[in-house]
Amino acid sequence: MFQRILVAVDPSPARHSAVRLAGEMAQVGGADVRVLHVAASAVNIAAVVQLENETQAQAVLDEAVTALRDKGIKTEGTLVSALTTQIAATISETAAEFGADLIVLSPHHRGTLEALFNPRVSDAVAHTSRTAVLLAPEEPAQA
Repeated sequence: MFQRILVAVDPSPARHSAVRLAGEMAQVGGADVRVLHVAASAVNIAAVVQLENETQAQAVLDEAVTALRDKGIKTEGTLVSALTTQIAATISETAAEFGADLIVLSPHHRGTLEALFNPRVSDAVAHTSRTAVLLAPEEPAQA
């Protein structure tokens, strides 16, 4: 069973399913969890543009850490900044540094053409990491 789980969260609603699944896996095996949020920036012709401010990024991280701790799971949080092109490498490096034996991510579904020009972070992590990767299914929309 898994002993150290890294769950990477982003500001999208899909993060909730990743946190829930990481929590369930941690409870089954008594695993420690590290929540990672990468506050992303993008580069355009003239500047580096933050995609979320530090307060928003910290709120995303704190929400996930609190949800897991409320379930009695030993959890720590890590907030880092990186360019969008560095997110997958940052996740893989953090997993290795933490000694994670599982990475939980929420996939973002896109069309084939969009994925060609803007590859999915989950795909890049799965192809570059030496750690098992679990993609959390999206939760159904609530009516």
